[in-house]
Amino acid sequence: MFNDYTETFIRVAESGSFTKAAELLYITPTAVMKQINGLENFLSVTLFERTNRGLKLTKAGESFLQDARYITEYCSRAVQKAREIEENEKRNSIRIGTSVMTPARFVLDIWPQIQSRMPSLKIELIPFENNPVNSHEILKNLGRNIDIVAGLYDEGFLRERGCMAKRLYDKKLLLAVPVTHVLSTEKVITSDKLKDSTVLFIRRGWNVYIDALRDDLETRGVKTEDFEMFNMSAYNRAVSENLPIITVEGWEDVHPLLKLVPADWDYTIPFGVFYSPSPTLLVKKFIDEVGKIAAP
Repeated sequence: MFNDYTETFIRVAESGSFTKAAELLYITPTAVMKQINGLENFLSVTLFERTNRGLKLTKAGESFLQDARYITEYCSRAVQKAREIEENEKRNSIRIGTSVMTPARFVLDIWPQIQSRMPSLKIELIPFENNPVNSHEILKNLGRNIDIVAGLYDEGFLRERGCMAKRLYDKKLLLAVPVTHVLSTEKVITSDKLKDSTVLFIRRGWNVYIDALRDDLETRGVKTEDFEMFNMSAYNRAVSENLPIITVEGWEDVHPLLKLVPADWDYTIPFGVFYSPSPTLLVKKFIDEVGKIAAP
């Protein structure tokens, strides 16, 4: 009763008329009047002054209108959230976000094992543009439109984006060298060969593991410059400026004019799958199984 009467009260307060509110609610003016009278009796509060010139909210009515709007909106969001949770729980598919820099290859590599453990599971690939704003928002809202995204991370990365990660394995940090660069013919690149050269690094503070490599190279006389994030723009810059760029194993085919060359360091970075702190049962099961499969 309270919710229905509150909705009627809001319509009367906004229209200033029982008749106009009745038209909006598709009920009779008499029914509207009965609901408002019932609400006032229920609250033991007079919400409207009835005059010959129409209705006017009392001070109590003005206060109740402000709170009633909030309550109605809050209840609406609560219902929507509950429906989304039930829909997600019933879904038998995992929505995996994918982009050039966050491919779903990790799933394809272990799909036979996943299917043997979760035979009814289905996978939906959801493409997205990998830019700073979009990527940040997707990770903060995992579970809404995308359940899982794979990628590189450290603990600070997870805290900032409010998501969880299941570590699968570590990837080697490598150099991607433009095919026109003098170092592209090297079998192994040493820090000595990079001395007095400039190497592109993702901005300092993005990942502690990459920062450690950067600190090491800088102490050996290597110059570094920042790029904002791992995306096609960064690799295009490396090609256009003919500069080596720090990259990760597995990204060999990101740009046709860049060649991944092994280096003489042992720096690695964690790679895993990101998911919501409140995953559905299906997502939690999937994460657990993927972790078991990836475990050495």
